[in-house]
Amino acid sequence: MMFALAMLYYSWAIVDSHSRCVREYQSSLTDHSSVTVRLYYLRNGSARVGFWVRGREYLLPVGIVLKALVETTDREIYENLTCYYDEKYEKVKGAVGSQLLGERAKIILDEVRDASLFTQDDCLQHIGEHFQPVVDELENKTPYTVAHAVLKDYVFVHLPNFHDKFSLLIFMLQKLFSFVDQTSALDNPDSLQNQDILLPGHLITIYLKEKLEEWLRKAKSLIQDELAKNNTFNFLAVGDVRKVMDKNSSVSISTAVESMLRSGRLATQTGLDLQQRAGYTVQAERLNYLRFLSFFRAVHRGASFAGGRTTSVRKLLPESWGFLCPVHTPDGEPCGLLNHMTCSCRVTSYFDSQGAVKDFFDIRKSILGVLTSLGMIASLPKLVHAGPPKSLSVLLDGRVIGSLPSSKIEKVVAHLRRLKVSATSAIPDDMEVGYVPLSIGGAYPGLYISTYPSRFIRPVRNISIPCEEGQDIELIGPFEQVFMEIKCPDGGNGGRSDAFPATHEEIHPTNMISVVANLTPWSDHNQSPRNMYQCQMAKQTMAFSLQSLCFRADQKIYHLQTPQTPIVRTGAYTKYSIDEHPTGTNAIVAVLAYTGYDMEDAMILNKSSVDRGMFHGQIYQTETIDLSDEGSKSDRSHRRFRRSNTDRSSHSLIDSDGLPYVGQIIQPNEPYCSIYNDITNSSKAKYRKGSEPAIVDYVAVDTKSKNHLQKVNIRFRHPRNPIIGDKFSSRHGQKGVCSQLWPDIDMPFSGVTGMRPDLIINPHAFPSRMTIAMLLESLAAKGGSLNGNFVDATPFASTVRAANAGEANSESESLVDELGKMLKSNGFNHHGVEVLYSGVYGTELTCEIFIGPVYYQRLRHMVSDKFQVRSTGPVDQITRQPIKGRKRGGGIRFGEMERDSMLAHGAAYLLHDRLHTCSDYHIADICSICGSILTTHFQPQRRIVRDIGGLPPVKAPKKVVCHACQTSKGIETVAMPYVFRYLAAELAAMNIKMTLHLNDGA
Repeated sequence: MMFALAMLYYSWAIVDSHSRCVREYQSSLTDHSSVTVRLYYLRNGSARVGFWVRGREYLLPVGIVLKALVETTDREIYENLTCYYDEKYEKVKGAVGSQLLGERAKIILDEVRDASLFTQDDCLQHIGEHFQPVVDELENKTPYTVAHAVLKDYVFVHLPNFHDKFSLLIFMLQKLFSFVDQTSALDNPDSLQNQDILLPGHLITIYLKEKLEEWLRKAKSLIQDELAKNNTFNFLAVGDVRKVMDKNSSVSISTAVESMLRSGRLATQTGLDLQQRAGYTVQAERLNYLRFLSFFRAVHRGASFAGGRTTSVRKLLPESWGFLCPVHTPDGEPCGLLNHMTCSCRVTSYFDSQGAVKDFFDIRKSILGVLTSLGMIASLPKLVHAGPPKSLSVLLDGRVIGSLPSSKIEKVVAHLRRLKVSATSAIPDDMEVGYVPLSIGGAYPGLYISTYPSRFIRPVRNISIPCEEGQDIELIGPFEQVFMEIKCPDGGNGGRSDAFPATHEEIHPTNMISVVANLTPWSDHNQSPRNMYQCQMAKQTMAFSLQSLCFRADQKIYHLQTPQTPIVRTGAYTKYSIDEHPTGTNAIVAVLAYTGYDMEDAMILNKSSVDRGMFHGQIYQTETIDLSDEGSKSDRSHRRFRRSNTDRSSHSLIDSDGLPYVGQIIQPNEPYCSIYNDITNSSKAKYRKGSEPAIVDYVAVDTKSKNHLQKVNIRFRHPRNPIIGDKFSSRHGQKGVCSQLWPDIDMPFSGVTGMRPDLIINPHAFPSRMTIAMLLESLAAKGGSLNGNFVDATPFASTVRAANAGEANSESESLVDELGKMLKSNGFNHHGVEVLYSGVYGTELTCEIFIGPVYYQRLRHMVSDKFQVRSTGPVDQITRQPIKGRKRGGGIRFGEMERDSMLAHGAAYLLHDRLHTCSDYHIADICSICGSILTTHFQPQRRIVRDIGGLPPVKAPKKVVCHACQTSKGIETVAMPYVFRYLAAELAAMNIKMTLHLNDGA
């Protein structure tokens, strides 16, 4: 969910209250869903307050709103607006005011005076008169009441106190004028520091609240109508009220929420202050454990940006470091929009670490007490504060609570951080201390403290305070991180000068990437796009998806039969217990150009390894049959599962209970279930669809109905052993398809060990992809398997180790040498190469071959699910061309590019065959006199020849006549695509006549 700050629209500057600096409380706690308040700067120096009522934005002069909020004078407003400008500090660092402030304040106050509004009551009367027709439930109230309700419910709804609303509006005006004068920088709305996350609970809450309001509004109008037209209606009688309320069913509320969860669409009048109406739900697929896990760590920037041409929202900005994973995002349309949280990042909620509900009132009271004791001047009504650089405003959850002198503020921030990590403090550990320091033309300075839910937080180590019993872990947010000095544990200072020593330190470099990205071994040695591809392919892998597979009835499950645990693994693999759901197999991989079947990204698989069970898998598909949903209501109670006793042809497939035998192979179009009707004494079988046989794996019955079964789940198993065309991938984005299942006797073999590879890939896969980690994995897995140990391949581990040990040599050298020594101690080559012999000729291959175990994944993209072939089949009723769609037995489109290729090759007969003979071949009768294709029709003739016994009957002669010419002369038969005839009919419907000219030239 995006919250903008200060944006420039044409000649208007806007400051948005729905931002991190001026933040309302979470919208699910407010009285109305539309909570954004905007300030618009006009060219004449004035400003407008924009706020939303019933889904529409209304603008009011800012002076009227200021005077309506509190009883004040023009002098007080003028001083409040100009207090943060001082000639003494005009050119000093942190000065945000200019000489134009006084002029702007006069323009704002003159607007109010010109409207003849002098007191608070005058301004309230003015606002009430304008909004009385807009707010339905207050149309009969006085303008004063309406204005009070509008200011309370639509302007800064998170602040119940009007004095707080006044102070916040003054602060927003100061920030707006500072931005217009270019003394402070524009806040980037695409930066994570200015964004919060919209959680499902908050979305459902505000949507439910709106539906409840609509239901109550409708109930009110129904009762009012009944009172107006019915004199006998008694409002105090429960029966009378219930009759009226029955017309307004409350089921509509639950139906609306169910529909939203099912479709992801919001049926709302106001828009709920959100940028989009659709795309809020996604089905959590259980293709494998990593895919299922990723759905709950994903954050979408908004479907409304997906179709836009802008790239700024997709950019990886430095502010998202440690909160959003830089590599775990899909390629294509959602790239940069669908992000995933890092492994250490989490979202604040209404609950503390012990699971108790937070008392935000007590938390804010404690923070206020701490700040007051540290010298903060409280923000009292009408109290004028000095502005930057002398003192800085302090905001707590979007409320101006006071100001702190610039000289004290750094000590206050340091003290607040000490209290955050202290176990005895009442300050919450997830509080965000956003201190924006003084700068020249930088971000608007101030101290912004946040405690509300739905913020990102992550842990770092606070090295500026003495560590007491390990209490040095501090939770920080994206807003404060930008202005903190955090060093990485790699021994370097990251270009930091001595004037700004680091106060915090990262716990481990892998905290910057997601759970899935953390599983790639030595990902710091790979090119970044390959790590991105692996994050996607890890979620498309056939895996050991479920421990409870035999009890589940998921619609579709991919299952790897014999998975293995990887020899080379990262620390995250053990931490997250991925061995419970393993995703691949340790295959012996040779990097070798062999036979030409491994060109491009194709790979050769050892047929014997596959026969022994390598990469074997199944697809489980469940079919649910519910008798209560089928047939008419009268028949439902008389339908049950039972096979027919008269028709014994299906008894070999269906048991006496009408359900299939477990373990039975069901061929396409064979019955697998029988439903018997007690009334008609007839049975109806269900037939297997598709083009391949399936095995009945499991039959589960629903025994809720005591009389007889009404619901059954039948799970089919489709064997999916590797064949040519199936897709495989290493853990480094090196994907490829199986091009050949090569016999074991023809595979190359090692002269020393006699070992043959399970898989051969082409050497050209490495130079351009730069996946050095895959080479390292092969070396490490070889040494690990010889020693019987798992090898730790956590990214950046060698860098951290070298920094801790004070080593000067480079990470790649130390790692390669370490792995090489391990191989050498076991009698192998230091670089992992071996002498191989040709399996065909038995001669030694001319060069040494790099060979070793690599953990390979089998992806869900299989030829058996994708191949499409047909000779004849269903055609479209209108155009008579073959239909599309593999499930419907359709054809593959011979498109424009294919047509161009045929034309370029001059293959006219092939083009004619594809686009005419095999498509919508049609013989039409055309009148050569008038050139019409639509006016010809058959005229049946009387039979002249009698039928002779024993011979086939003679066809009656057909006479084709043209309607327009009233003659059968000049009728010619022409072969053409049927769609041409359809075009002529469409044009005739639009009163356009098509005339054809025939000749014998062809």
